[in-house]
Amino acid sequence: MSAEKQILLEDRVYEYICRNKLVEPGSRILVAVSGGPDSVALLQLLYNLRKVLKASLVVAHLDHNLRGDESAADALYVLELAQSLGLPFSVGGRDVEEYRQKHKMTLEEAAREVRYSYLAEIAGECGASLVATGHTQSDNVETIMMHLIRGTGTLGLKGLSPFTTRRSGEREINIIRPLLDINRDEIEAYCANRGMHTRTDSTNMSLSPFRNRVRLELLPLLRGYNPGVDRALLRLSRIAGDELDYLERSRDSAWEEIACVKDGVVILERKGFDLLHQALQRSLLRRGVREVAGTLKDIEACHTEDILNHLGRGAGTHLELKGGVVFTIEHGRYILAKKGKTLCPYPPISGKAELKIPGETMLGAWKISVSKVRGNRIGNDEDPFICYLDCEKVGNGLMMRARKPGDRFVPLGMNSAKKLKDFLIDAKIPRSWRERIPVIMCGEKVAWLAGQRISEEFKVTADTRNMLRIEITCCDGSQDSHCPDFKDIR
Repeated sequence: MSAEKQILLEDRVYEYICRNKLVEPGSRILVAVSGGPDSVALLQLLYNLRKVLKASLVVAHLDHNLRGDESAADALYVLELAQSLGLPFSVGGRDVEEYRQKHKMTLEEAAREVRYSYLAEIAGECGASLVATGHTQSDNVETIMMHLIRGTGTLGLKGLSPFTTRRSGEREINIIRPLLDINRDEIEAYCANRGMHTRTDSTNMSLSPFRNRVRLELLPLLRGYNPGVDRALLRLSRIAGDELDYLERSRDSAWEEIACVKDGVVILERKGFDLLHQALQRSLLRRGVREVAGTLKDIEACHTEDILNHLGRGAGTHLELKGGVVFTIEHGRYILAKKGKTLCPYPPISGKAELKIPGETMLGAWKISVSKVRGNRIGNDEDPFICYLDCEKVGNGLMMRARKPGDRFVPLGMNSAKKLKDFLIDAKIPRSWRERIPVIMCGEKVAWLAGQRISEEFKVTADTRNMLRIEITCCDGSQDSHCPDFKDIR
């Protein structure tokens, strides 16, 4: 590569950085340098452009402790390179193999997670707002092909982005990829013409890592069928990116209409969701999963397709995705939540409690207040967690507990008994709520399904002389609060 082409390469990188708004004036950039041609070229190019970018640089290198003396030599090479440029640097080491075994993942996944964790840590320490990596156009081609083989949706076809935000533990880092418009051959020529003797990672020739097999075996084979396959994949990536941008704008508009987030749980209005085109449904589901889990890591196209295939099923259907996210169908809505998380505002009911008549009784976070009222004129209480029962029919014994299998009662206004389970299903109470709804028992009989209906057997009539007024509230330990109705958070 001639000196003129080297300058042209710098111009292309600068233009790419400006076009994608990767670097703001005054930015401090942490440059991840492995010692290979891509990252060394990245460092040199950013170093040459630092003044026009009005940016400062810090060099970071991580020894993965996987290649013994070879990786130690890589670390020394990067250290000396940073010193030769007069740049501050950080060279660290981590035991990737130990991390892999502990978290039961592939070596590639472990190395990536450990590496970004280290970069996030160093970026925080040195005050870098950006982390620059040496991913090239060739890496992007490989990534798109890997996504295709694994079975991707449109998002995977987009490939690598010039800018992305990644969360590593409690830290979040902004990653820029200034070399995505430059292929690997151009990078190697740039290094050779500048006399930069970069390091070679011997594991790059191993056919064990998936990426290496794609790079060394599959792509050369495909180029035999179509010499322009790299350009075709990149064109596909650009088209997918453009269509995703358009789709995301439509998705965000639909989100405002049919979705809401409450206490980390995503609620999708079922009727509106079902009317949307499937492309929008997929996009909404992915946004919903990201809202719940904070990431789309491990969520693949097959997972959203599984959800779409379950949409026609009845309330109570649930599907567990990777990352501990659960999709549940309820009456009138779809729910995305972390496993074990529920929208139910009621505290759990543990055990049972005999109620003081009159008086107050506590059962966990529940407070039950019972008072005697003369006559049969019921007050104007509209709170569904307040009821009036005929005092004589109740006698002296009431107890509160959770619903049990086989419980039944004759709901007020009906002539025949009904299982509590069936009553709650007909009332469209979500499954996750049902075990938390208080049941007031009189002996072996259900006197009141709190918040829902009293029993016909214990109702106040014209013959009633004295009533029991029962009020149930949720108590957080410092103050009481009336229990919210299911309708309040539909």
